[in-house]
Amino acid sequence: MSVSSKTVMTIKSYQNQAQVLVKDYLLADSLIPYTSVIGGILACKVIYDLTLLFSSKYFKSYPGLTKVQRVEWNNRGISTVHAVFIAAMSLYFVFWSDLFADDRLAGIVTFRSSAISTFALGVSVGYFVSDLGMILWFYPSLGGREYVLHHSLSLISVAYSMFSGEAQLYTFMVLISEVTTPEINMRWFLDTAGLKRSSAYLLNGVVIFFAWLVARILLFVYLFYHVYLHFHQVIELHPFGYFLVFVVPSVLAVMNLMWFGKIIKGLKKTLTKRQ
Repeated sequence: MSVSSKTVMTIKSYQNQAQVLVKDYLLADSLIPYTSVIGGILACKVIYDLTLLFSSKYFKSYPGLTKVQRVEWNNRGISTVHAVFIAAMSLYFVFWSDLFADDRLAGIVTFRSSAISTFALGVSVGYFVSDLGMILWFYPSLGGREYVLHHSLSLISVAYSMFSGEAQLYTFMVLISEVTTPEINMRWFLDTAGLKRSSAYLLNGVVIFFAWLVARILLFVYLFYHVYLHFHQVIELHPFGYFLVFVVPSVLAVMNLMWFGKIIKGLKKTLTKRQ
């Protein structure tokens, strides 16, 4: 059936209006921090519901879980999607984009930002707000004090970097560590599904060991080395930003080392049982 020229013109008019709305309002530089955070929160809700529907249909063990286990299952679906998104964006900005390149003549590196980098951080803020809210609502079922501390520090530092535009490079360096989250979640899924003795569980443990070593130990060493090389630029930050650059990565590094010790013990225990 043919479409009249009047209908076509009406559709194009609506498209143009929608483009103007997105460009001038939703993605306007001054509104990106707010729209991205709201978008991140809404995305968490959508992913939670989709995880629930998908798991109910395709995983036989899901209906047999307790209410809290189902909540954690769905919540880990959210954290997995967020981890993939923010880890990919962080790797891009730190290692491939020229936004924070030393040879770029665009001001000192600690004050560089872009609409896309701010948007990515805003989505991450939306996730941390949602996840921290879930942890506190079901406390301590979804995580104890260390999780509250981790998420609180992450939320404060990422939000400050997003709103101020300061130290976004170091924020993305820290967020690369989210690359370990899907492996951690997969281990929980395998355990909950009764596959703790499977080969997949053993392989998962090995992958976690190497991923954690690179993304949460060696990468933090590189971060501190980068701060040392660019200290003359770091001291130009606002006192609160300066405080966050040194305190947050340091606290997270200590926590990562503590968790890494537990990962090594768990892997040794699994390998011993296999023998």
